[in-house]
Amino acid sequence: MTCGPSRDLPLLLLKNYYNFLALVFAVEEINENSELLPNLTLGFYILESYNFLPYMLIAAVKIFSGRRFWIPNYSCRTSGTLAAIIEGLPSEESSQLSNVLRTYHFPQISYASQNLLMSDTVTFPYFYRTVASELSLCAGILKLLKHFDWTWVSIMASDDESSTRAVQILKEGIEQNGGCVAVTETFSHNKRITQEQIGKMMNRMQVTKVFIVYCPIEYAFSIFMIRNVIVPGSVWITTAEMDIYNSYFINLQARNQTWQQGNNFLAFMVAKKNIPSFSKFIREVNFTLFPHDMKPDVWWKVLCDSRCPKSIRRSCSTNTTPFTHMHCNRKYLGSSYSVYNAVYALAHALHDRVMSGSGSNAVSRGDGEGFLDFRPWQLHRYLKNVRFKNSLGDEIFFDENGDLPIGYSIINMGGLRSGTQMYEIVGSYNPYAPHGRDFTIDEKAIAWDGELLQLPVRAKCSDSCPPGFSKLHKRGDPVCCYECIPCPEGEISNQTDMDACTKCPEDKWSNQKRDACIPKVITFLSYEEPLGSALSLISICFFLITAVILGIFINYKDTPIVKANNRELSYILLVSLMLCFLCSLIFIGRPEDITCILRQTVFGITFSISLSSILAKTITVVMAFQATKPGSKLRKWMGSRVSNSIVLSCSLPQVFLCLVWMCAAPPFSYLNMQSETGKILIECNEGSIIAFYCVLGYLGLLAGVSFFIAFLARNLPDSFNEAKYITFSMLVFCSVWVSFIPTYLSTRGKYMVVVEIFAILASSSGLLGCIFIPKCYIILLRPERNNRKYLTKN
Repeated sequence: MTCGPSRDLPLLLLKNYYNFLALVFAVEEINENSELLPNLTLGFYILESYNFLPYMLIAAVKIFSGRRFWIPNYSCRTSGTLAAIIEGLPSEESSQLSNVLRTYHFPQISYASQNLLMSDTVTFPYFYRTVASELSLCAGILKLLKHFDWTWVSIMASDDESSTRAVQILKEGIEQNGGCVAVTETFSHNKRITQEQIGKMMNRMQVTKVFIVYCPIEYAFSIFMIRNVIVPGSVWITTAEMDIYNSYFINLQARNQTWQQGNNFLAFMVAKKNIPSFSKFIREVNFTLFPHDMKPDVWWKVLCDSRCPKSIRRSCSTNTTPFTHMHCNRKYLGSSYSVYNAVYALAHALHDRVMSGSGSNAVSRGDGEGFLDFRPWQLHRYLKNVRFKNSLGDEIFFDENGDLPIGYSIINMGGLRSGTQMYEIVGSYNPYAPHGRDFTIDEKAIAWDGELLQLPVRAKCSDSCPPGFSKLHKRGDPVCCYECIPCPEGEISNQTDMDACTKCPEDKWSNQKRDACIPKVITFLSYEEPLGSALSLISICFFLITAVILGIFINYKDTPIVKANNRELSYILLVSLMLCFLCSLIFIGRPEDITCILRQTVFGITFSISLSSILAKTITVVMAFQATKPGSKLRKWMGSRVSNSIVLSCSLPQVFLCLVWMCAAPPFSYLNMQSETGKILIECNEGSIIAFYCVLGYLGLLAGVSFFIAFLARNLPDSFNEAKYITFSMLVFCSVWVSFIPTYLSTRGKYMVVVEIFAILASSSGLLGCIFIPKCYIILLRPERNNRKYLTKN
């Protein structure tokens, strides 16, 4: 049973003659094959429904009754046994027919219906087809959109159940690929679509440049024939059978009619092939094979026209018009390949049934008798498992859904500037092919029209976000409509249209364009940079100045001013100050574990010796004043041993603290990647912050005690009272270190080291200047004051 397109388009019925001849050709081949269905003759009974549902139902009941005038639920069959129904109905009519056939359990093999809902074997258990399901068609369209990066599209579809489901699948797939459907227009599949309806729909769809037309051929034919529907520069993707248009438009051109379609027309067509020897069969077939009610006179005469290809041209004479010439120039002869496969699939299933154990007696019992006990549902298990190679070498079988594993060809059709029509296969989609080879497209083979100066056409709601930017979706806008915002510092996007920026690794940072992560700049206070060089120079200068002062004191060691307040303490203090100035150099340069340890230990111990020396000096001043009183017992404590013991006893606790610090949690170098943007700071971690502040606290304690004692002794009568200078030096020292702590805590990186070096240099130079500069002034510039007579006088 074969059924064709709508009665509204009688010209399109002409392609059904190819389908009919393919059926006859396949049946004759099978009957002539002694190995396939031996001792059995395959026949057929054909009816045309004109895609009119009542006609289709009447035709179905006629087949079941076996009579011209049908009687419901009554079979009066005088010919062979009915094995299955092969049909070429559109999707919805095929679904309705399946509901009828399900009652009688007859197999239904379709060579036209791609209804995706009919892949459900529970609802349609007896349905098979030799074309691909629309599920594959939707996947192919999504692959095409993704390949050209078309994310802003409109869809026009009929409102039948299968198309509605397909549109839903397309919407979900487009959104998963980052796109969105701007407009979805539907029209009734039960009514003729008018030019006014199409015009209104197109006005709403003009926001996009890519249009998907998802509907049967008769509706697509009506849409594309309306003037000014095809907008130059737009791309149309259709699922309708396009082979019929090729011949039709050639004839329109021959009649000087204008076709408004542009070249940007991509159609998905079930993969077709031409059957070997079928063209010869068309040329030589007996004209009387045609049923009387199919009226093939016009179709037949066209094959005699000189413009018809030699492969199917008949040797006769005729006077045909260009319009009736439309079916002659078809690249593929209707759905002949699908019909051919359907007939052979049925024949092989029947053959398997005959050769099985249950049908082994059928052959021996003759042509008809063996099928007297035939039941239609017995054929289903053989159809499900049928597998063979057709005459073209293609393997034919049905998958678990009853679908033939076959793909689609992508057709580019349009008009060339020479006036000829173009119909080229530019790609394919086969979901059963290996991954990576399932979708192919040859962009160079597509003849885009002149409106598309930059290819492919831009089909986006928003401009692509370049590397260095990410998408920002506004609430309420479609998913493919967005703004581009630059990536924040430390994040990059190295691809186009990234949804979010990616954070750089911890040891890297984003470049200026925010499209690549580059290694962070490693920073530390080095000798090469100006700040490090200046501090180094200052430290060395103060060291040399201290060394000069020590030389002066050694050179004038026997003078009264040097001998005053214990010259050994002065030597110890000057040496310790020299070490203080030199220890600041350890803070400059790339921090290592050993330098980090030396920084704090050398700093803490040298400063404790300096402050202990100053404390010993202060105590010496007080003791010297008290020892001058008659009967004082402090005279015996005025020796150098006492002062040295004070220095040693006050320095040992600091040494002990440093040892405990080094043993418990010593300082170490580490990479600080968070403090400064785009930089890696090589710093010294204090290890134990408690130990660090204990060392500073002990220094503060020594300074405070020295300051307190010196302050009390500042007004003691003496010709050269050193307590005044010690008081002022301790005031400078304490002021520096009190201001150091908040400054130190508020800075980061190498500037923290700079603050610490500055505190060391400032406090050390304060001690040096306040205590020793006045003495050097007297020694070098006022030598007359550096004698016992002057001191005794005062």
